[in-house]
Amino acid sequence: MKTQINKFISIKKNAMSKTKITIAAVLLATGLFAQNQSKPVAAVLGIDSKGVISESEAVGYMVRLEMEKLNLYNIMDKYDVAEAVHKNEIDVKTCFGKSCVVAAGKALHVDKMITGSIERFGEKIVISLKVIDVKTELVEKQDATEYLNLQTELQKMIAISVQKLMGVTPDQNNMNLLINYDVPIENPKTKLNLSGPRMGGSMSFGDAAKVLTAPESKGGYNMYPIMFDFGWQKEWQYLSAGNFQALVEFVPMISGLESGRVIPSLTILNGFRVGKGGWEFAFGPSFRVVNKEYGFFGTGEYGTTKGEWYTNDQWNTIASADSSAPVKNPMTQTQRLDSRGAATLSTSLVLAVGRTFKSGYLNIPVNVFISPRKEGTIVGFSFGFNIQKKKRVE
Repeated sequence: MKTQINKFISIKKNAMSKTKITIAAVLLATGLFAQNQSKPVAAVLGIDSKGVISESEAVGYMVRLEMEKLNLYNIMDKYDVAEAVHKNEIDVKTCFGKSCVVAAGKALHVDKMITGSIERFGEKIVISLKVIDVKTELVEKQDATEYLNLQTELQKMIAISVQKLMGVTPDQNNMNLLINYDVPIENPKTKLNLSGPRMGGSMSFGDAAKVLTAPESKGGYNMYPIMFDFGWQKEWQYLSAGNFQALVEFVPMISGLESGRVIPSLTILNGFRVGKGGWEFAFGPSFRVVNKEYGFFGTGEYGTTKGEWYTNDQWNTIASADSSAPVKNPMTQTQRLDSRGAATLSTSLVLAVGRTFKSGYLNIPVNVFISPRKEGTIVGFSFGFNIQKKKRVE
């Protein structure tokens, strides 16, 4: 008897437990249903597109996706929309006016309709979106925003427009990149920072080439006239407008490593980038430390060889060997590159032209330059690379 009572009590407890679970599930489902029903039901048809994307339905899909992310409306599924549109013979490619959109909303049995347009005007893309209340047939919300003509960032543009339409604060970094074209420093179309490594080669001509290739016993450097250059470019933009950018560039370099030498230099350039192709023109001073010595070129007198370079110290040896030579050197004195001389700061002007090539996010600047000097002109080229990174928003 006792066993039967315990069994009855156990069955009773299980039944009560199942009942509680069922009630809880019903209440939860009812709550979720009520919460879900508290949101207006909205639908997105095609968005009118001119000069950006040929398919209005494709833009409509993007708008629908961003609306679903915000989770402020119950967005009607695109397949349900397509089925209802087909059933009611609604042409989404032409249904952009308010009367047509409202009629479509009534046929779809929704509370709100989202419509709008996206158009290209020159160097701008304008996105206009509206929320129309189907019952009152009034425009409830609307937003029109101008963007830079960066079609690869179209999804981000639509996200910003949808967020502004629904009263949600968009990401400020995306706003600066895509909207604030009146603030040049934040404008990706005009801001191209090419700071990064530089490498290339240069070739000397004239007397400088002769000194470089001459043996050290005659004041030369015993080097190749062609040198490999390696360094870094750091730049700062100080002016930007449209497709024009002005900047200051600092380019420290090291040359002569292939000949066992280390020749440092620093070039400061005032650069201008113009056009969509990334063309650049720059000019400015270049500073390097070289060895120079005072001396003279022989004239064939007093035992000198005509055209050969002699230092002033060598004149003492020449004068002591030739009794007819005057004590004071009568030759024309000048200063020249000489490996036996003292370290001296040398300056010159650099003129450069170049272009930036792109591969995805990779920038590849290529430049050619010329540096005219009295002792010999230097011509060369350089190239580099960098990946422009966007600032991270905290």
